[in-house]
Amino acid sequence: MEYEIGPNESISTAVVRAVSAVEGRDPRSLRPLADVLEPAALDSLFGSPGEEFSRPGARLRFVYSKCWVTVDNGEYLTLEPFESEIRNERQGVTDNDVR
Repeated sequence: MEYEIGPNESISTAVVRAVSAVEGRDPRSLRPLADVLEPAALDSLFGSPGEEFSRPGARLRFVYSKCWVTVDNGEYLTLEPFESEIRNERQGVTDNDVR
């Protein structure tokens, strides 16, 4: 799933919203993002919401809940549930083939 981060939405909020949508769960039922990484550090890494700031080519990938979360340029999220990664490995598809 791809998710475009809104102009006034923090990256950390976008991560929680997107993961809850992929998993079909209420955001409050997810493990706190702060248990995985510091939300303020994530937000500051790519700039503040609404700020005309981006790091072209910047990418961060981490695990949250049952998903691989990739942040690209602080503008987009790509979420891949673990199940699809396991399925790809069984079919002989590598991460490079998928992207």
